[in-house]
Amino acid sequence: MSGFSVGFIGLSHLHPKSYMPVFGAVAGMKVVAAAEGNPTVLEAFTRDFPVRGYADWREMLDRERLDLAVLFLPHNLCPEAAIACAEKGVHVLAEKPMAAGSDGLRCMMAACAKAGVILSTPYVWRYHPVARAMKQYVGDGVLGRIVGGEGRCAAGRLHRYIEGNAAWMLNRRMSGGGPMYNLGVHWIDLYRWMLDDEVVEVVGKNVKINQDYDIEDNSFALLTFSRGTVLALDISYTVPDSFPAGRDLYLALRGTAGVLSWSPSFEGIRENLFVCSDAPGFAPATRRRIDFELDPQPGYAGPLTLPFLKELAQSIREGKPAAITGEDGLRALEVVEAIYESAESGRAVSLAGVLATAEKG
Repeated sequence: MSGFSVGFIGLSHLHPKSYMPVFGAVAGMKVVAAAEGNPTVLEAFTRDFPVRGYADWREMLDRERLDLAVLFLPHNLCPEAAIACAEKGVHVLAEKPMAAGSDGLRCMMAACAKAGVILSTPYVWRYHPVARAMKQYVGDGVLGRIVGGEGRCAAGRLHRYIEGNAAWMLNRRMSGGGPMYNLGVHWIDLYRWMLDDEVVEVVGKNVKINQDYDIEDNSFALLTFSRGTVLALDISYTVPDSFPAGRDLYLALRGTAGVLSWSPSFEGIRENLFVCSDAPGFAPATRRRIDFELDPQPGYAGPLTLPFLKELAQSIREGKPAAITGEDGLRALEVVEAIYESAESGRAVSLAGVLATAEKG
């Protein structure tokens, strides 16, 4: 397979337009069609980009010879579309959290496995060189035994979804829930990957400020991993409009021998990682600030999304599993569901049984 024909399913989302420059930078990968039920949104997209437009994604699947479909649908509609794609032999890239619930995602995974097509999701923070450096430090034992971590992701206010034709994101039935579903999954996946470990227990608390929508604005959680690391998450839609780039982001890990700390600049190209360690080999420079300058790439999280898409294209060509799988998406979504269960019950929720079942499967 020398080239890939890509179709977008759903355009009422914040990211389809900003993904286009990144797809355009991947050799042989071309977005040829897009389907969207809102004629105004579809017309605007096809006016900006030379793609064939469809009012119904089913018609697009029937008429186009697609290799890859990218789902930007409301989360509750992703399972139906993914299953239809799989039945036609089309690989699937579903925007996180991939579905409004884990049952729907399991159906997607089963259909794609049966058809022998890839199911992936763009957890592109794994491709950030700072995140990769953090993972390397963890693996090298620079932190010693990792005791705790922090993750903060406060992104914009609710009005950005209204203005971005994605008001469905504020409807719990369609989206699954609030910021932990939409944003928190990024950090949950990233820490799973960095620690090479799974969450076994959660305690959650949701805080609802707005009176107009049935989702919470803020979600907090304590996640305990199987090797004892406790991660505190602060995920929200509550950040001043004046905040730089509209994002307040932070990632940190602390262990018996060292600390890692990073405040990502959203879609920036200059980053700084603070490392402090008593591990052998660090003296006398036990405190270091390491600078990173990323190669610019236009588009949504371009310097991260580009290597992700290139690797996905290679997996499709070679018939190999994607680096980020439906299973990865499922693990993050199960943690989010447990956070919601804990928030509603007021009790800690164990995931040990879920993980044991997955291992047997």
